[in-house]
Amino acid sequence: MKDLFQRWGLLSFVFVFMLAILAACGTDKGTDGAAKEDSVDEESIEVVEEVEDEEVVEAFPVTFTDDVGREVTIESEPKTIVSIQASNTEILYALGVGDRLIGVSDYDNYPEEALSVQKVGAQDMDAELVLSLLPDIAFVTTYHHNTHENILKQYEDAGITVVVTGSASTFDDVYKTMDMIAQATGTAEKADEIINDMKDRRVALEEKAKGITDTKKVWVEVSPAPDIFTTGKNTFMHEMLEAINATNAAEEQDGWVKMTEEEIVQLNPDVIITTYGYYIDNPAEQVLTRDGWAEVTAIKNEQVFDVDSDTVTRPGPRLIEGVETLAKIIYPEVFGE
Repeated sequence: MKDLFQRWGLLSFVFVFMLAILAACGTDKGTDGAAKEDSVDEESIEVVEEVEDEEVVEAFPVTFTDDVGREVTIESEPKTIVSIQASNTEILYALGVGDRLIGVSDYDNYPEEALSVQKVGAQDMDAELVLSLLPDIAFVTTYHHNTHENILKQYEDAGITVVVTGSASTFDDVYKTMDMIAQATGTAEKADEIINDMKDRRVALEEKAKGITDTKKVWVEVSPAPDIFTTGKNTFMHEMLEAINATNAAEEQDGWVKMTEEEIVQLNPDVIITTYGYYIDNPAEQVLTRDGWAEVTAIKNEQVFDVDSDTVTRPGPRLIEGVETLAKIIYPEVFGE
């Protein structure tokens, strides 16, 4: 019996001793774990900060090919910009770098801030003025490249980076131009945001338009009588009409074309859209009172509307607004608020 008590006493001592060791190990492990966690957290923060810093640094230098096949390298973020094209100016403001503009074209009218920026010409650039401003980068067009190559060389010799943007006739063209301008200005993330928004809004319109069974034929006038021009295939307006399930009355034509009044009357459109109200008073009234047009469906039903030309012809971020406006005008029962 005495031996039994001695054995239980020894076992108890061993048991208590083991608990003490385990408790100590647990405490050490917890302390070490917390220390390790603290260490990992600090290292993670440092890594994140390093990655963020690298992203800022890696935006420049950047090399890309512009719309005339020229390889352009921009060594550092441009602080001053000249834009000699209204659509490019709109894109730059949308990208959030409008405050860097020190020169714009004579026709830049949007946004309002662009009106107060120094005008530097249009197709005929004021080369001396641009050289005196000495921007870091100048966005020009294929027209400038084809007709004023010597001036562009002067810009480059003076240290101005020249980027040439081409003409756009589709939404995809606009997205590509926006991507290129974003690369040149270090605003790729903002460009993605704008492009995705435009695409999402268009998809929403297309989904809604799928339910339209009674499609309407639409005649578009981009200049008034007597020289009436319209937009056929390979134009923004044609693509917009397709997106909302409407038929372009001039779908057999290509690009911007001139047509006679007799030809237009024969097309017998359901809706007529004009885009020249910014320089012609009461364009709808002028169309409604044309001789020989009285039997045209759009005239009989008084379905003649003027829209802001810049939102349906200017290759910039407001094009999606143009589609939404056309949708509400042509199919108010479907797209009306």
